[in-house]
Amino acid sequence: MKIIVSVKQVPARDSSLRVNASGTSLDEADLSFEMNEPDAYALEEALQLKEKLGGEVVVLCAGPQRAGQTIREALAKGADRAIHVETEESLGDALATARLLAAAVKGESPDYILTGLQSDDLGFGQTGVMMAELLGFAHATIVMEVEPQDGAVRVKRELEDGWYQHVTLPLPAVLTIQSGIKKLRYATLMGIKKAKTKEIKVMKPEDLGADGTAQLIAERLRLPERSKQLQMISGTPSEIARQLVEKLRFEARVI
Repeated sequence: MKIIVSVKQVPARDSSLRVNASGTSLDEADLSFEMNEPDAYALEEALQLKEKLGGEVVVLCAGPQRAGQTIREALAKGADRAIHVETEESLGDALATARLLAAAVKGESPDYILTGLQSDDLGFGQTGVMMAELLGFAHATIVMEVEPQDGAVRVKRELEDGWYQHVTLPLPAVLTIQSGIKKLRYATLMGIKKAKTKEIKVMKPEDLGADGTAQLIAERLRLPERSKQLQMISGTPSEIARQLVEKLRFEARVI
């Protein structure tokens, strides 16, 4: 059994964000980066499937050279090897990313491709589904449980309002994993040491013959404006309470 896990490197959640001089993207000079948390759950699911059934877990990442740090982290947690589609910069286009990942997968013949539900930075939630379409694989999203069967997989999907759906898919299949379904593991000291000797196959978009050109281009990026407004409410305690509730309900829309 071969499981490919797509991971992405994203800015750390506690990073101080600044727009670059051109106003089209973030200034990466002072940013720190980490593995996309939803992808970490996809990796954990893959590692647990491998522990139960055997096989190989291959990490797949498209991103600039610095993404190698995130790849090493995945290898340290237990992945067997990795494929790094090295790009000049971070990709902000889900379709361009999916094309590169799909092209890198074609020579692997995987049984499963697992991805996180979405990325913490852009949050499109489209890359996994697009990759499945490009490859002609079955796919399911928001997966809570994975039950491998003979030549197929049965999954539990989360719907709205506490409802769930059980679906059986033929293999190979692409599954986007819901965050929080498993407890994430930490890389051990032994795992970190072993990661240094594991294979990372570095490929360029031109090596794959895939079009990684972004069709979605940001023309202007601005940080949210922060504003404060003070309103004094007067009257009796009951009048103040009534006015406060009205403002919270109809102006702030928080109740």
